[in-house]
Amino acid sequence: MKKIKDFFGNKWVGFALATILYVLWFVLWTGNWWMLLGVIVIYDLYISRLFYRYVWSKNARLCEKSPLYRSVYEWVNAIVFATVVASIIHLFVFQMYVIPSSSMEKTLLVGDYLYVSKVTYGPQMPNTPLSFPFVHHTMPFSQTKKSFSEAVKWPYHRLKGLRNIKRNDVVVFNFPAGDTVLLENQAVTYYDVLRDYEYQYGAERGREELARNYTIITRPVDKRENYIKRCVAIPGDTVRIVDSELFVNGEPQETIPEKQYCYTVRTSSPLTPYAVEQLGVTELQGSGTHYFMPLTEQSAQALREMDNVLSVTRYTAEDEAFPHHASYGWTADDFGPLWVPKKGARIELTEENLPLYRRIIEVYEDNDLEVHDGKIYINGEQSDGYTFKMDYYWMMGDNRHNSADSRYWGFVPEDHIVGKASFIWLSLDREKSFPANIRWNRLFTKVK
Repeated sequence: MKKIKDFFGNKWVGFALATILYVLWFVLWTGNWWMLLGVIVIYDLYISRLFYRYVWSKNARLCEKSPLYRSVYEWVNAIVFATVVASIIHLFVFQMYVIPSSSMEKTLLVGDYLYVSKVTYGPQMPNTPLSFPFVHHTMPFSQTKKSFSEAVKWPYHRLKGLRNIKRNDVVVFNFPAGDTVLLENQAVTYYDVLRDYEYQYGAERGREELARNYTIITRPVDKRENYIKRCVAIPGDTVRIVDSELFVNGEPQETIPEKQYCYTVRTSSPLTPYAVEQLGVTELQGSGTHYFMPLTEQSAQALREMDNVLSVTRYTAEDEAFPHHASYGWTADDFGPLWVPKKGARIELTEENLPLYRRIIEVYEDNDLEVHDGKIYINGEQSDGYTFKMDYYWMMGDNRHNSADSRYWGFVPEDHIVGKASFIWLSLDREKSFPANIRWNRLFTKVK
């Protein structure tokens, strides 16, 4: 045992082990060869100790002389160490995420706290590395002050993960349409409000009125709102929705037992609170004998079998969907077919299909695109086709009639992917008080 202890206590052994770990993690995995300069720091830490001799030794002497200084130093040292370790874990390994809305019910409930794995698909290096730790895009106790600086910007770079995204994975991602934000009303999507203004005032005046009424800001990819949905289609797939049923590559989507649709329910007598609770209904509109509620297929069938229920009819959504263009009359329940772009794939570009892929070409892949006299120009050159630089995904919520997803704002680029929702580590019912609010049956359950 003493020999083992002496072996690992040797400074050269410590230097070798620390260097190997550092090179594997911070150099090879990140692919940043400039990080090799960190080996110099490790060498000094274990071998030469020049920094300690000429700088840090003074701190040690101050700690010996002043108990107050030593106490302050220990607290600062502990806080800095915890911040660095937590930041590294948050960047490379996982992050926690809480479900804020009902768009994924019944798969995920409001108040579920998730472990989101970044290792599964590979951690994405930050676009804005200069930011306040442990907050997203806004400083604590503020609704408007941003928590990051764009003085330093890094291009998109994702480290190697364990696997690629698969169909029906539950994925956390940065909201693609969150690149532009109305600062005074961040709960709405800028592009939805802009369309309303343009419809009311016309294209040019609509933009002017919107800019007059709101402070409009932009956010880099890694500082956009985090969304969570199910990836129903991967690059190269074709999606279509017929009568609210999703088809991928011509085949019905794999069965998801907890998937919900909204239903209109008519009864001969009011539903009791007990019946509503047993059905698992969390959002109920109406009273008396006419209701509107989200239900799983099992709950809808159970409701039909009740003696006082006259009819249970699935709602049909007729609101306008992506690409919000006059040439496409698609709705949330009658959509497509639409091909999901794949990296390296080339498509023919026409004025007819341009509305589907224009945002990808202009915004996500940073090209100048113009149309003149029926001809398409990309970066000043006439083009009849386009080759995609990234993979794209199609995301939808399991609560199909209560989910703002790809049907409304389109594709999710690969550089917006944050991680895979792995398991629920805590679940709290916000309608109840402690300890009744803890959903014990959901703790440490896998997200499916």
